[in-house]
Amino acid sequence: MVRWFATIRSAICAFRSMSAAYERLGMATTWQKILLFYQGVLDNGDKRTDSWLLVYSPVPITCIFLCYLLLIWVGPKLMAQRQPVNLKPVLIMYNFAMVCLSAYMFYEFTASSWLANYSILCQPVDYNTSPLAMRMAKVCWWFYFSKVIELSDTLFFILRKKNSQLTFLHVYHHGTMIFNWWAGVKYVAGGQSFLIGLINSLVHVVMYLYYGLAALGPHMQQYLWWKRYLTSLQLLQFFIVTIHTSYNLFTDCDFPDSMNAVVFAYSLSLIVLFRNFYYQSYLTKKSKQT
Repeated sequence: MVRWFATIRSAICAFRSMSAAYERLGMATTWQKILLFYQGVLDNGDKRTDSWLLVYSPVPITCIFLCYLLLIWVGPKLMAQRQPVNLKPVLIMYNFAMVCLSAYMFYEFTASSWLANYSILCQPVDYNTSPLAMRMAKVCWWFYFSKVIELSDTLFFILRKKNSQLTFLHVYHHGTMIFNWWAGVKYVAGGQSFLIGLINSLVHVVMYLYYGLAALGPHMQQYLWWKRYLTSLQLLQFFIVTIHTSYNLFTDCDFPDSMNAVVFAYSLSLIVLFRNFYYQSYLTKKSKQT
């Protein structure tokens, strides 16, 4: 925490010094202040990850997000007068590939944290370039990049004209995860964030396995009775992350409280949204059937 506040303090001091210089020159426009802030965002990240794809600047991932929103707006309109696209082979390959990627990330998070003697309760970020520290940073990047890949879920819904799946929960979860993990890899590639990636990777092994089996055809439905338990598993992960993060908010742990606060608030929002999804999908339907 000391290191984090020292970094923030240095950035603020640098910003004030440069702002004072501009004011003395009579050039302190709003645009220049924005540029100075943006430069601080770029310069105060983890130097180990700056050169990695989609990390150094928030501009590329923001452009991807804007294209994602454009797809959601335009896609259903373009498909309105068209037949649904048969994506069965693509969905089978995609979902089982995501199972493999999620399993790989789960293994890497587990092995890296175990070999580095990570603490579950409090783990600062190791900013060294040692093999273990870099291994953890790399799997954090893969987790971040997997969230970019998962935007394809929305594209497949649109092409198959499954517009009912384009819920606020779906768009919110997919659209915000890319920014959360951009910040994670940019500033805290490792440390406490490992537990989020580890748990979520395991959940996604199960989730994409379900989707992969479902993509094989209607004959698999008899084996997919456990869908509601998948939603329960997703809820469980958010409860674990919320409890874990809240613990760190009230203890003296050398991990940025700002990051913990964002994760805490985000996890609570997902608990509310997934709980509502569970209630509407299973409990309400069950009560109507009875």
